[in-house]
Amino acid sequence: MINRIRDARKVKGLTLDDVAKRCNPTTTAQTIGRLETGMRTLSLDWLNRIADALGVDSAELLALPDQDELPVAAILDHKGAHALKKTEAISQPTIETDMVALRVKSSVGDYRSGDDVWLSRRTPDQYGPALNRDILVPRPAGRFLFGRLIGREGDMIQVLPLGSGARQQVVKDPEWIGVAVRLVRAL
Repeated sequence: MINRIRDARKVKGLTLDDVAKRCNPTTTAQTIGRLETGMRTLSLDWLNRIADALGVDSAELLALPDQDELPVAAILDHKGAHALKKTEAISQPTIETDMVALRVKSSVGDYRSGDDVWLSRRTPDQYGPALNRDILVPRPAGRFLFGRLIGREGDMIQVLPLGSGARQQVVKDPEWIGVAVRLVRAL
């Protein structure tokens, strides 16, 4: 496996110290540097802590040797498309074991008809980092609620549906939530 922590950190524009301070519990920039260069063993606990600090899925921080990569041809910013200063590649997305998807049938919020949203399932002890992210919440009788997680108090979560003028919904003790981690959109 290839460690991609440095690539993910640089894409986010963060320093080693930024990532160290975002870790829970906090750590040192030196430790993060050793983990991303392979000078220190990267355990699953460390991988998950760093992924949470970077706001990415832990699977994005590792690349398998036989995993397909797509070469990046250019970078697009407010000034237009530009050549890269060094070679970059985009790894094929990894599907987690408990991942689920949401198919968008009609446009709502930032989502367009035909989009597929990949969701990472989280248990109640993992709801904290999902604050201010789009989530799918299972409801009784096969129903679901999709919107932005705006708060949590005890075993209650507050979700703001994406539609214009929508009112906050409070859900008591959901078994799991699906946090939106990837958008797949055909052009």
